[in-house]
Amino acid sequence: MSPDFLVTHSGGFHADELLSSVILTRLFPQARLIRSRAPEWITPAPGRIIYDVGGAYDPAAGIFDHHQRGAPQRDDGQPYSSFGLIWKHYGREYLAASGLPDHHVEALHAAFDTGFVLPIDLTDNGALSPSGPLAGLMLPALLETLKPVFDEAEPAADDRAFHAALAIARSFVDAGIAQRAAKLRAEAIVYRAIGDAGQGRILELPRGMPFRPAIVKAGADHLLFVVHPREKDWCVTGIRRAEDGFELRADLPAAWAGLTNGELEAVCGIEGASFCHNGRFVAAAKTRDAALAMAELAVQEALSIGV
Repeated sequence: MSPDFLVTHSGGFHADELLSSVILTRLFPQARLIRSRAPEWITPAPGRIIYDVGGAYDPAAGIFDHHQRGAPQRDDGQPYSSFGLIWKHYGREYLAASGLPDHHVEALHAAFDTGFVLPIDLTDNGALSPSGPLAGLMLPALLETLKPVFDEAEPAADDRAFHAALAIARSFVDAGIAQRAAKLRAEAIVYRAIGDAGQGRILELPRGMPFRPAIVKAGADHLLFVVHPREKDWCVTGIRRAEDGFELRADLPAAWAGLTNGELEAVCGIEGASFCHNGRFVAAAKTRDAALAMAELAVQEALSIGV
């Protein structure tokens, strides 16, 4: 049965109940969103979902709080916030309602939980405290900047700010899901291309797309460079060794670094070579044949120095 009311606490807001509201309001658009701490609202009752307030976690009763003693934890002991609890119970339904293919729902549910939901949960519970100059640019901090300032006296300011922030939070959830869904679609294309490449060192793709996760999953450790068309030219790209950092399996030749057009053509001997980044992680060519030739030369040099 669809709820008539979605109930969370009034006053200042945080990322967890804001993002929970994104999920629930999309699934239950007919339900009225109530922000209150009044006992008559935050007590379980038929026709309502209560979250981030109420002092209990009881999915059968429709209440999803995490502030009480004995609050729910993941299997590995990491704490849930209300967002994690709502995602656990309603995330798959949300993905299905978003038009995701059935065979991608479970993988995307897990990926979004790990990469998006869990950091919100940890931050909200004080188990993760971002520091340094980028701390204020993390999503939880950015969403909280949308709250009214301390001396805003208008009684409806918190509710008005919450609903304005809800639209912004929704865009991040939708974009995060869309990006991860695209990676799953790309994965199937990359797998096919890996099969076509055999034991060759160059992976040719039909367009630019996320490729490293599929290469790692496939165990294609022999691949060194990726070639694909762009809008008006072709790209030769290195493959990072790890998800974090910028070290590549193989760099493009040092002699190409920072060169363009005629200078690059003269150095590499390939007509149509048009650009090599000074960091030697990406190059460009005017044609497919030129891009593949550049990639072949880069492979030869990399192997010659023992990559």
